Amino acid sequence: MREYLVTFHKTVPDDTGHDHRVLQQQAVVTARSDIAAAFAAKAMLCEACGVVDWRMRADTCEVAELTRQAA
Repeated sequence: MREYLVTFHKTVPDDTGHDHRVLQQQAVVTARSDIAAAFAAKAMLCEACGVVDWRMRADTCEVAELTRQAA
């Protein structure tokens, strides 16, 4: 199994009309693939926020594999 960092952002406009990506949540997930990690993190976000669809709290979901450093 591999470890992935899954990051959720929401795009919001500021008072001048410019869009900014705001970090909503990050999770380190152990999974067999990046797709499985995204699925697990989306479920975690829904449970933590009490929503049925992760897109109610975020616009994007990005998955990055974490590499282990040799000791």
